Amino acid sequence: MIKRVLVGLLLFALANLALAQSDPLPSWRDDVNKKAIEDFVGDVTDEASADFVPPEERIATFGNDGTLWVEQPIYAEFQFAIDRINTLAPQHPEWKTTEPFSLVLAGNMNAFLAGGAESVVPILTASHSGMTREDFEIIVRDWLATARHPTKKRLYTQLVYQPMIELLEYLRSNGFKTFIVSGGGVEFMRAFAEQSYGVPPEQVVGSEGKLKFEMRDGQPLLLKLPDVQFVDNNAGKPIGIETNIGRRPIAAFGNSDSDLQMLQWTWAGSGKRFCLYVHHDDAVREWAYDRQSPIGRLDLGLDEARVKHWTVVSMKDDWKTIFPTK
Repeated sequence: MIKRVLVGLLLFALANLALAQSDPLPSWRDDVNKKAIEDFVGDVTDEASADFVPPEERIATFGNDGTLWVEQPIYAEFQFAIDRINTLAPQHPEWKTTEPFSLVLAGNMNAFLAGGAESVVPILTASHSGMTREDFEIIVRDWLATARHPTKKRLYTQLVYQPMIELLEYLRSNGFKTFIVSGGGVEFMRAFAEQSYGVPPEQVVGSEGKLKFEMRDGQPLLLKLPDVQFVDNNAGKPIGIETNIGRRPIAAFGNSDSDLQMLQWTWAGSGKRFCLYVHHDDAVREWAYDRQSPIGRLDLGLDEARVKHWTVVSMKDDWKTIFPTK
């Protein structure tokens, strides 16, 4: 009798394990939004389907901040820039009396952020230039290895969204090429995108600073200059896609109004399309914000998603878990 019970329990456990392994999206609840993703992928990958899309055209683009990892209370790249300014401050005594640097050094974040682009751009410029591209990558990786989120107290790379990591892997396993298309700095994201998301550097599209080729001691270098080359945000995203990818996506994923034009551009193509917004509505496990948020505002996009019947994912209702457990 005991032997039968043990055998039964073992078979039950193995059946559950097999079921879990067969589900490519285990962190997603089995509801209408998960089904919409699976139905879309099934339709465009089935050669017998009228909606079949050949592998070379299966392009999926993802925003980064707020779509693949946390963006509250400020973007991780902003925090990196602030930390970098504090590190460089001893070399720039004039910053103590020069705004916006003086605001950052004094820890007056409210006044700093209230300055908008006039405050943010000089900080980003000073923290992201004056070094080689390789040296910048090392600096970013060293920061990511130690910097902890101010409220979650975890490394930023531990605050990626587990359901979205599964989605990236699911799409790639079905012949998709996955790209990051973000307003963040392209070189900042390339420092961690492959390790964190499985997205190689050549498939990261972002805002760009100008580079300068220079020979130094007989060695060719690319130096990062304090000038903006291209801003890959809002209406810049379709331009970044066309310039860097050369194909219109058939699927696009975002979380804010800054992703709206990317989703519009994707949706306007011929054939079957899929657009998805991640809606931050879980104040317990993450944050709840949308129309009024100064960071990651989702207002116009939320309205358009409802009109065009795009998929809007509720973090609270659709995701079993948000962050990886390890």
